[in-house]
Amino acid sequence: MNMLLKRVRQGKNSTLSELYIDGLFQCYVLEDRIRDHKIKGQTCIPAGRYRLGVNYWGGMNTTYKRRFPDMHQGMIEIRDVPAFSNIYIHIGNTHADTAGCLLVGTYFHRDKSCEDYEVYKSQEAYLNLYQVLIDHVKSGKVILSIENRLTGGNMTNAWKMN
Repeated sequence: MNMLLKRVRQGKNSTLSELYIDGLFQCYVLEDRIRDHKIKGQTCIPAGRYRLGVNYWGGMNTTYKRRFPDMHQGMIEIRDVPAFSNIYIHIGNTHADTAGCLLVGTYFHRDKSCEDYEVYKSQEAYLNLYQVLIDHVKSGKVILSIENRLTGGNMTNAWKMN
C-alpha cells in the first residue's frame, strides 16, 4: 500500500495537504507550518518517505482505546523521522491541535482572520482512514511519501519544488 501526502497550501501557521492511498484521494490533512528544520510540536514532517507502524503505548493510545474500544488497535505512527518519534495520525481541527502530527478531515476551510487552514469532520475521516490502514500498517507494508507541491508563492525558498 502506497500513501502520498501532497502538500498543496500553506497558511500563516498551518500546512494543508491531500492524502492519497494507491492513487485515490482519501482525505485532507493539516499540519503545522513548513520550516527549514523540524521543531517538536511546531513544524510539519520534512518531505520524504517514511514507514508507518503501530504504537501501543502512551497517553494518546489510552485515550483512543477508551474513545473507540471496538476498533482501536494502537496509534498509527509515522516512523523514521530524523530526531523525532511519536508522530501520529489523529483527530483535530487546527494547527494548535497538531503537536507536529497529522490531523485528518473530510473538508477544509481557510480562516481569513488568522490566515490559517482548518480541517473538519476529523473524527469521520480518522475512523475511515484507520479502518483502511490498520491491517496493512500492522503487517509493515505501508510507506508514506510526503511531497511539497505548494502553489501561490506561499512557502519558503528552501522548500520550493522545481
